[in-house]
Parts: sequence; structure tokens; C-alpha cells
Amino acid sequence: MSDRYLSFANSATGRRVVSALGLPAPLRLERWTAGRNRPVDGAILLSSGPMSKVISGFANKLSDQIFANEEGSFDLPRWTAEHSPKLKALVFDASELTRFEQLGALREFFQPAFKGLGSCPHVVVIGRPPQSIKDPVAASVQRSLEGFTRSLGKEIRRGGTVQLLYVGKGGETQLEGALRFFLSPKSAYVSGQVLHLGACSAEVKDWTRPLTGKTALVTGASRGIGAAIVETLARDGADVVLLDVPAMQDDLEALAARLGGRSIALDICAENAAQMLLEALPEGLDILVHNAGITRDKTLAKMSDGFWNSVINVNVNAPLALTQALLDANKLHEEARLVLISSISGIAGNMGQTNYATSKAGVIGVTQSMAPVLGKQNISINAVAPGFIETQMTAAIPLTLREAGRRMNSMGQGGLPQDVAEAVAWFAQPTSGAVTGQVLRVCGQSLLGA
Repeated sequence: MSDRYLSFANSATGRRVVSALGLPAPLRLERWTAGRNRPVDGAILLSSGPMSKVISGFANKLSDQIFANEEGSFDLPRWTAEHSPKLKALVFDASELTRFEQLGALREFFQPAFKGLGSCPHVVVIGRPPQSIKDPVAASVQRSLEGFTRSLGKEIRRGGTVQLLYVGKGGETQLEGALRFFLSPKSAYVSGQVLHLGACSAEVKDWTRPLTGKTALVTGASRGIGAAIVETLARDGADVVLLDVPAMQDDLEALAARLGGRSIALDICAENAAQMLLEALPEGLDILVHNAGITRDKTLAKMSDGFWNSVINVNVNAPLALTQALLDANKLHEEARLVLISSISGIAGNMGQTNYATSKAGVIGVTQSMAPVLGKQNISINAVAPGFIETQMTAAIPLTLREAGRRMNSMGQGGLPQDVAEAVAWFAQPTSGAVTGQVLRVCGQSLLGA
């Protein structure tokens, strides 16, 4: 369903009206399109620091316009607001900040840079995991970066995003993969997020098709977010297997045929679901995406057993059972990537969704509890928590609630299924083994659960 206010606010007449009345003016976000040569279509500004030095070694793969904020840093030209191009991406290396008085470097870097931002800019701040630092003051300084980046995400406007990456020992080698996502339009609706990068030996040979040679299964794949995930994984080179309930078989088969994939019509809650799935996947999997989910909304006082049990079974029990069956049968290859679709409802809760919020919090619990076990096989598991995404489900929400859901985030608009799909595709690629047991919100930095 289209966002009429967003369209109006970005029209010639709408911009004048919105400005005159002082109304919110959300900018239409720039998203990834086929045919792009580099992740960043514009200038990148790097601060000084050891992490930035690492980035300077591959920065020309991200953009053909690289600048430093200090003369002579990394043999790059110095950026100035008066004489340099508008900035599309900024990276600040905060990894060496160990005292609170050093935090002023954040203001000194970003204040002049924000005067030269282009539309839809992407900002990444890089730090060290506080828990890995013995000095309590230095650890506290690194933890303070979370407050800074989340606040900056609410100030940046212009359709911009801000993230914090804590890079642990050995994680430096995986910065390229992370920045290809977080500095590009693929992360258009991801902001105010904090992720930890660790060591990972996996490499991507071809960044135009990073999933070549991988087999991916997506549940709930016939439409909406599931269909977008399948299309994005196929775009990135994966051989896709689509799964959905038998009632959606026609749509499922049509999408599979268009993408050159295979379809499995299966109720994941059926008693024989695990056995049927194993029989349908004789060669096993490299990527498993648990997207299938349902809602049955009622306040707890009016919640029936059927509403409660069906949501818990579909959203968390079935994914857990199927994953365990695939593990027991050795159907998940070494260095496999598991991605579970949660929700910000599982983080913040939501009126009339105690069953749904419970199930999606359980999905996060599965992600976090299984990560250490799967890590022994070099398998990563992560969760994506969408916020308000423009789908058939959200189109059915009453108008006032729908508008509130769209506007209650830093970007003032709903996301698209593509936004969730891009996050899943990033978690699915080989070098994202550097990230495991974590939750990435795709919510435009929603005010809920912030």
C-alpha cells in the first residue's frame, strides 16, 4: 500500500505546504538498484585511526571518491565543506578513545561534516567491545558511543542512517563486508543499531554475487517479506528453495519458476513436517531463513487457547524443531548461515499482541542461546527484527494506527519488504560469520523499544 503522505511531502506542492505548516517532511529513501558499480555512489569521509587505516586499503572498492578529515592521512585528499563534494558516507574510528575528554573528537569530526551531507547519507562509528577492555574508564568510554550514535541517528535527517560497529579481536578483516552493507542503500531503513564483529575466516570471491554456489531455504516465501527475501537471495547468486503452506502452492510455484528455484508446499506445524523437509533437501543447506509467521491479535483477557497456541507453534516452536531436525541429520553445511525473522514487538511489546510478542521474543532467545553451540561448527545464527513494513498485513491496520506506525521512527515512514530482505542477505553472505547471536532491527530507528 502506498504512503500518500510521503508522496505528497515529496511533491513540489507538498514541500511548500509541509514547510509552511511545519509538518514532518520525510525524504523518500534511496534503495539499492540493479546495475550499481559500487556500494557508495558519492564521497566517503574517513577519520584518522587504526581501523580507518584498514578501511583505506579497500575504500576504493566502495567508492571512487575517498577523503580524509586531516591533511595527509592515508595519502588521501582532505575534505572541506567549501571545496569538496557532498558526503554520502562517513566513517569515524573511535577505537582508540579511552578517556572521556577524548570524546570531543566526535563533535570535531561530525559538526563540520554535517554541513556537507548529501541526501540519504550513511554513517558508521567504529569502536572496541567494552566487555573486552580491562580498564573500566576506557570500557565506559566505548560504551558511551551507543548513546552518541543513537542520538546522532535522530539528528541526521536527510534520510540518513547511523550505526555503531564494535570490532573485536580479528574482526578487522570483516570490515569490508559490513561497510558494503551499512554504507550502502541496502541499509536504507536500518539506523541506530549496534553490532559486534568478531573473527571469521570466510571470504567472498565475487561481491556482485556473494551467494554463488549456496543453497538457501526460505519459509513463508510465497509473498510479502518472504518473497522479497527469496528474490534478493537469488539476485545475490543463491539457489533458492521456497517453502509455504499448501494453500499458497500456486503462488509459491509461480515465484519459484520465475527465479529458477524449487518449491516445497508444507505446513511447518504438521507432525511429519521435519521428515518431509529432510526428504525434500537431500543435499542439505547453506542458508536457512525462518520467515514464516502469523498473527492472531487479541488482548490477553480475550485471548483464546487457539489464538495463543497457533502463534507460539508457528512462530517459534516449528522453526526450532525444524532447525534441530536439520542439525541432527547433518543437513546444515559447515559455515551455514541461519536467519530468523523476529519483530520489534518481541523487543518492545505491543498492545493486543501478547502471543505474538512472546513468540518473537522467543525467536530472539533461540538466536542468542543457539549461537555458542552452532559456532562450534562455524555456523552463524542471527535475527532480523522488522518494524513497520509496508505489507498486506500492515495495510489492513486501521488508518490512524497505520499512520502512527509509519511516523514513529527517525525516518518518518514505513519500510519496504526489500529493506528486510537486504538485511537477511547480508547475514546470509559468508563474511557475516563475523556476526552471530545478534539482533538487527530494520525499523527506521523506531521509537518503540529504542
